[in-house]
Amino acid sequence: MADRDPVEIATNALLHRDRSRCDVEERLQRAGVGAAERADALDRLERVGYIDDKRFAGARAGTLADRGYGDEWIRHDLARHGVPDEDAAEALAALEPEAERAAALVEQLGRTPRTGARLARKGFGADTLEAALRLDVAD
Repeated sequence: MADRDPVEIATNALLHRDRSRCDVEERLQRAGVGAAERADALDRLERVGYIDDKRFAGARAGTLADRGYGDEWIRHDLARHGVPDEDAAEALAALEPEAERAAALVEQLGRTPRTGARLARKGFGADTLEAALRLDVAD
């Protein structure tokens, strides 16, 4: 059993940034808080709105999209933080479409193989990249 109150430990973890329920639970577990006490503390913090996976997913997805990441990377990152699939899907749906984000990055970085490789590493889908990198030969 931890020496400190589990709610105190959890709120300290949330002081500087939002975290998923899974992330806070891992912090409590590392602090030696038992399973029943962890569940109780997490449930209490969810009830009062300190922990909200939907809010976390939306903010995290927006931040990653702003940093130039594609949907697949964002989906993987949210899953790594234990965000439920439905919350992740909702967060992705709220973003500017991936195709538009990729087109803006290609416009900024140039239509080159290097740009394509960079965006592929950042989780943009193959179809999205193909469309964004396509050279306009009409006209």
